[in-house]
Amino acid sequence: MSIDTIEQRLKSKLGMAPSINATVKLDFDEEGTLHIDATQTPPVITREDKEADVTFICASTLLEKIMDGTQDPTMAYMMGKLKIKGSMGLAMKLNGILED
Repeated sequence: MSIDTIEQRLKSKLGMAPSINATVKLDFDEEGTLHIDATQTPPVITREDKEADVTFICASTLLEKIMDGTQDPTMAYMMGKLKIKGSMGLAMKLNGILED
């Protein structure tokens, strides 16, 4: 899955989800970064590498599996495939949105 596809799927999911009123960064290492500003309605997604309330660090293929429901985000975190920096409470909220 390309970052373009992930961005489109995120826009769709975040548009239907309750507001999380925070900023989120998805860091795909060499593949790039997505920054989600969910303090605005609708959330604004950019490719900027800015600070965020919570940062998810993983491969884009892992995020695809989480969004498809074929990978449990908690298990990915426990196995070290998904790293989280920042607010764990916010990370749990976002996981609920991504899995839907």
